[in-house]
Amino acid sequence: MVGKKNKSSTEVSEKSTKKTKVASLKKNKLERAAEKEKLDLISKLAEVQVQLEGSKDASLRDQAEMQNILRRSERDVQNAHKYALDKFVSELLPVVDNLERALKTIDSDNKELKVLGEGVELTLKSFQDALERHNVLSVDPKGEVFNPDLHQAMSILEESSAAPNTVIDVFQKGYTLNGRLVRPAMVVVAKGEN
Repeated sequence: MVGKKNKSSTEVSEKSTKKTKVASLKKNKLERAAEKEKLDLISKLAEVQVQLEGSKDASLRDQAEMQNILRRSERDVQNAHKYALDKFVSELLPVVDNLERALKTIDSDNKELKVLGEGVELTLKSFQDALERHNVLSVDPKGEVFNPDLHQAMSILEESSAAPNTVIDVFQKGYTLNGRLVRPAMVVVAKGEN
């Protein structure tokens, strides 16, 4: 019986060792699985953080683009209101020119024509006042330095009494609408010395 007891205690200890090994293997396997899962989660977290940064960047860019679009459209609407009269003013300017020419041709010594001249002058004045109320200003540069942004040189003359590059005569006045040129002034410019 003693041999059986030894055998059974040996068997028990072997079984116990086997169980310990099996438990240890299971524990190692679980630890490896947990470590792998932990690494997978860390990797997924890193990917999500990269995506989040990308989304934040895209969102900021979209917001900036929307602000730019809003500013551009506000500016376009302001310009549309500000310069809506541009074509209309261009069509009316020849009428002003004709009224000015009519005043120059009326003989002030003739009594009958003098009354007509006064009527034309009042009409021209009311017309010019209406244009000024809508920010349409005339450009009459006689004696000023030639400015290619506002003036159109029709001819260049040698004029000893005028400084070079100075407007010495105006064929036709120019006009601006809210500071923007509608029609350039047609001018004669003094030539510089050779």
